[in-house]
Amino acid sequence: MKPSLNQWLHFSDEVMEAKRTEKPIVALESTIISHGMPYPTNVQTAKEVEAIIRNHGAVPATIAILNGKIHIGLSDENLEWLGCPENRDSITKVSRRDLAFVLAQGQSGATTVAATMICAQLAGIHVFVTGGIGGVHRGAEQTMDISADLNELAQTNVAVVCAGAKSILDIELTLEYMETYGVPVIGYQTTEFPAFYSRTSGFQTNFSLDSPEALASFLHTKWKLGLHGGAVIANPVPEEFAMDAKEIEKVITEALDEAHRKHIRGKDVTPFLLDKIKELTDGKSLETNVALVKNNAHVGALLAVELAK
Repeated sequence: MKPSLNQWLHFSDEVMEAKRTEKPIVALESTIISHGMPYPTNVQTAKEVEAIIRNHGAVPATIAILNGKIHIGLSDENLEWLGCPENRDSITKVSRRDLAFVLAQGQSGATTVAATMICAQLAGIHVFVTGGIGGVHRGAEQTMDISADLNELAQTNVAVVCAGAKSILDIELTLEYMETYGVPVIGYQTTEFPAFYSRTSGFQTNFSLDSPEALASFLHTKWKLGLHGGAVIANPVPEEFAMDAKEIEKVITEALDEAHRKHIRGKDVTPFLLDKIKELTDGKSLETNVALVKNNAHVGALLAVELAK
């Protein structure tokens, strides 16, 4: 680690010990806690996901910005603070654009996929588990609303284990964008790109691999060749928690229409839509969200263990 980074990076004791002993580490984002799920499900899920990673032989490193420091690994108190609904409006959603400003101002914030990738790479962590990546929003040909996650995947050497792209996005254009920038999309035990709440999207992954060993071998080869950038490890939600693709599409359309009527834009769109979809599905979408994150933690931990070898 570069000495100049010490002023911004703060490692938990658990993560510091993992780095010292070269144990596998898995990065986790914090926006899913602050803006992605309601309380107390958000905090409970965060703790359960960390436990899953530990149970598979790796060390969890949930990442957030606290008082102008990038915290790599959080305490239970930190998780509670991030998840508390009273704090939600004061916690900045931090992406690449916001990272330097929030740090320089000594502020606090929750890291998105893009910011978590940046911080993970700074900390020497190459496996990151999340729910779903951002992407090209529907109607982006007019709004130009494209998530910074995609550009980050093109340039930052972190593998992102996810349940595909969030269903609220234009998945076809999201995949096209990643192809343009050379981001490989690997289906884990599937050839079809999952659509977050459902296992199917109607679109194919670039490649399919069936074991953590094969995923680790692919990533090792990619980065040893100097092919910079991340990779999407697309891991479908377990069958028993998956939602019907047609059913969820109707709900998303209704939620998008309401967001349009209320003129909700930018970084406020995704939290609004997730909340609205939960309401319209009587909480079923939240159950699916929790299940897929836990499933991704399982695969991400196994991948990190193999990559460490």
